[in-house]
Amino acid sequence: MSEAPSSSLTIHVLNTLTGQPATGLATHLSQLQGPGLQWMELMKSSTNADGHCPLFLAPGQGKAGTYKLHFDTGAYWKQLGYTSFYPYVEVVFTVTEQTRKLHIPLLVSPFSYTTYMGS
Repeated sequence: MSEAPSSSLTIHVLNTLTGQPATGLATHLSQLQGPGLQWMELMKSSTNADGHCPLFLAPGQGKAGTYKLHFDTGAYWKQLGYTSFYPYVEVVFTVTEQTRKLHIPLLVSPFSYTTYMGS
């Protein structure tokens, strides 16, 4: 049995209010491109039952450059019946090594968020 290719960029979102994965959180990935340095959306997805976006950026797609993950946290918390202080969270990061795997965890509550470069 062959394994699915591993992603060069993975994310995992945890709802710290419940201690459970954040399911159904809309996420957009953009890259800073062009002479005018505009954000170009590469893809959008939503977190699954485990709080992951499966195969978010496949191997070889992560070219060196600056990227932005946009998480629609306001809509996520609203669907759960909460008001969020943050309508969205954006995580901007730089890819310097195209072959390196990147993992970006995000911990969210209605009034805070934390992120870090995972492994």
